[in-house]
Formats: sequence, C-alpha cells, structure tokens
Amino acid sequence: MKRIVIIGGGFAGLNLAKRLSKNAEHQIILVDRNNYHFFPPLLYQVGTAFIESSNISYPFRKMFHGKNIRFFMGEFQRIDPVAKMVITDNGTLDYDILVLAMGTETNFFGNQQVKKYALPMKTIDDALELRNHVLLQLEKSVRATAHADRVRYSNIVIAGGGPTGVELAGMLAEMGRNVISKDYPEADAWPGKIFLVDGLPTLLAPMSKKSQEEAISVLKKLGVEILLGKLVQNYDGEKVSLSDGMEIFSSTLIWASGVVARKADGVPETSLGKGRRILVDEFNKVNQLQDVYAIGDQCFQTTDQAFPNGHPQLAQVAIQQGNLLGKNLNKQTNEKWDAFKYNDKGSMAIIAKFKAVVDLPKGFFSGFFAWLVWLFIHIIPIAGFRNKAKLAFNWLWSFLTNDPTLRLIVRPDTQTKDVSQPTAQTAPRAQ
Repeated sequence: MKRIVIIGGGFAGLNLAKRLSKNAEHQIILVDRNNYHFFPPLLYQVGTAFIESSNISYPFRKMFHGKNIRFFMGEFQRIDPVAKMVITDNGTLDYDILVLAMGTETNFFGNQQVKKYALPMKTIDDALELRNHVLLQLEKSVRATAHADRVRYSNIVIAGGGPTGVELAGMLAEMGRNVISKDYPEADAWPGKIFLVDGLPTLLAPMSKKSQEEAISVLKKLGVEILLGKLVQNYDGEKVSLSDGMEIFSSTLIWASGVVARKADGVPETSLGKGRRILVDEFNKVNQLQDVYAIGDQCFQTTDQAFPNGHPQLAQVAIQQGNLLGKNLNKQTNEKWDAFKYNDKGSMAIIAKFKAVVDLPKGFFSGFFAWLVWLFIHIIPIAGFRNKAKLAFNWLWSFLTNDPTLRLIVRPDTQTKDVSQPTAQTAPRAQ
C-alpha cells in the first residue's frame, strides 16, 4: 500500500483525504494538532457569543467512521525529505507521498507588542478567548467608577477591514444595540464605541466597489467608527496607537489584519515565496522536492493563467485543490494529470442582520436576499447533519429574538495535563 500523509485537516486536507479514501490501494493518514475539523468563516460568531463552538466543529475520528482514513493527533515540527519522514510532537511518520495543508496563522508583521496584547481570530481557542475577554471587559465597565475607565473597558478596536473585520464589527455593533442595555441595566448610557481600522482607503478590498460602499454605509448606520488609511502601530493593552498619531483607549484590540503561511521546516528556503507560502507547480508539487505537495492557503501557484500572481487564500481554492490532487493521485501511473485551474464562484460577506453583499463573476447583489444566500451557503459545508440543524435553529432563534443566550464566561482553572507522558514512537504501517 502507498502511504499518503496529509498534514492539516482544514478544507484542503479534508477534501483531499475524502477523495483518496475511495482508493483501497492507499493508506491515508491525516495529521492535525486538534482532534476536530472546524469551519473558520463562522469563528467570529463564536467569538461574539452568537453560536456555540460545537456548531462549527466535528471530531475527525467520528467523521472517518467506515472510511479508509486514519487520524494521527500531533503538531507538525519538520519534515526530513531525504528519509521521507514527518516529525511531530507525538512521534514520527514515514511517507510515500506527503501533502502539506496546514493553512495560515495570524501575521502580526513583527510587532511584538501587538502580538502580546491583541486578540487574533484564527482558531476555536481564539474565538472562545475573545468571547471571554469581551464579556469580562463589559463586567469591568459596569463596576468602574471613573468615566475614563468605563470608556476604556467598553471600547473595541478591530484591526483589519477584510471580511473578518467587517463581520466582527457588524456583529458587535448589533450586540451593543440589542443586548447590552438589557444585560446591563445598571449602566445608564453605554460609553463604548467600535472602531474598525484599516491601512487601505476602503473596506473589503478584494471585493467590488459596490460591496465596499455597502459595507461602509451599513456599518456607519450601526455606529461603527471607520478609520481608513491608518495602521495600528502599537498597543500596550490599554491604548491603541495609530500611524497618524491618533490614540484610542481600549482594553480590546482584535487583530484581523493579515495572515502568513504556517512554517514548514524542512522545505528549502528557495521553495518559499511571499508570506512564507510554498512554491508549487501546476500539479501542486513542491518545487525541488520529490513526492511532496502543498495545497490550500499554504501554497503559492502561478501557473494558472487567470491568477498569475497566485490564488486568493479562500476556502474555495483549498477545496478545489484538495479535490483535484486527490483525483490526480488516484490515477494510474501512465495516466496524464490535470493542471489546476481555479473556478472562481464569487465572494460574499455578511455585514449585519439582514445585510450582506455578494459578488458573482457576472454581477453583484446585496440586502436581505444576499443575507439569505450567505446563510444557506455557510450551512452547506458544516460537517454533520446534526450540526447543520443546530446551527440553523440557533440562527433562527437569535435573529428572531435579537438575544442569543450564549454569553457565558468559561475559564478553566488549569490546563489539561497529560500525566502519562508516553514515549514518542514511529507510527507503524498498516498490515
């Protein structure tokens, strides 16, 4: 059997594994540091206490019941391309074919102060930390006696005007409008503001001009203060300093300002491009390495004529690359492989309740219908029918009542400890 090791269980890795599992000649091992797959586009709704994290996550081992896929829980450390080995924190794996699909991580652009105090939005852990943090700051605000303290605890600054930043700003603004006065009756007037900061001259830069204008218009009506052409230069946990000298006193800085590909130690430096993305050919094979491939946000491919500067780091690109690589790897030795060409189906962003924008290759639409389309499109990829049903019900209840009941501050006293400390071992091949 040919052992194919896939590092990363996001959209790219998961779709590849499912496509390969139909071939009994493969032994497929999916490696991930978490034991679950999750749906990143809805992380911001977890972070704003609108839905539960379980609505957008699903255990790998349950997902793989009856499939020719094995799960290995471990965090990638490096590859040894000569020995054809993958080293993780839980042991080593040998491979015949290796696929890197680890995605991206938050890019703080080398600003250590921002990295220390800002709140990223890339993982389930990040979303839960954001939920706890925002709710704790609100509790501090209603207890504070000094007006300046109340303002600082209540202000929220979001760095990054892409879809994540826009969606966070809209959701938090809706929360401030519909929930805070009911949850905190002891506060006569809420002093906080939501600031959305971006260095570019507009929001939703990759989208159409109409989408950009709609986003700005809707957010301004919700009371969001939009600061364009400005960069966050420093943050000490209490004060955000912008590039034009402006200062905002806030205990909450949410960082949605950029990503960088996860490190892949063992890949030659000459095979890395901008943003640490791995350079690949038209079949997603890593340059200068044999039997090693990279797909999804982690790779950089310039062979697609429609995207000579590389593909956007979107879920659809990852899904399509995973599916095509699986199709190619399932072919017989003498069969010709298909080169990857991205089928751009458009992009969308939700701005607020009943407000969304959708850019299609042949047009644009917004408003209530776009919002319904956004909801439908984002339910389809959720793993598990039960999760789809729960999410649909939670959305229906929350949108009807304007009062989701998930504002829980959950703080474990101690981190989970593995007291057994097993010796790291090489994973055996299937017999």
